[in-house]
Amino acid sequence: MKKEIRTDKAPEPAGPYSQGIISGGRVYVSGQGPKDPETGKIPDGIAAQTHQVLKNIRSILEAGGATMDNVVKSTVHLTHMGHFKEFNEIYEQYFNRPYPVRTTVQSTLPGTFFVEIDVIAELN
Repeated sequence: MKKEIRTDKAPEPAGPYSQGIISGGRVYVSGQGPKDPETGKIPDGIAAQTHQVLKNIRSILEAGGATMDNVVKSTVHLTHMGHFKEFNEIYEQYFNRPYPVRTTVQSTLPGTFFVEIDVIAELN
């Protein structure tokens, strides 16, 4: 059985998908871009975009009854691997040890997005 997660503290889905799903004791969060849900704007720069993406993820997790500490897996898409070091410095601020496992790939992303992240978290 699956249950949809919806919150106005993260951007509305841009297509036929959910912000998040709860299923089998886990929370699955769709790939989140850096769109600010209040203003609809995309911040400039990889640091500001990474902060916004992780805030969006945190909001969806919280709406589903989880926290960033519950995240066990993340997948990161960066438009430029040259952003990796700066991205990683911000990413580290949102997670505690043991860090989630992670895959990071270079991807083509929509518009002016530099980063997109999806996560899987376990519910307590």
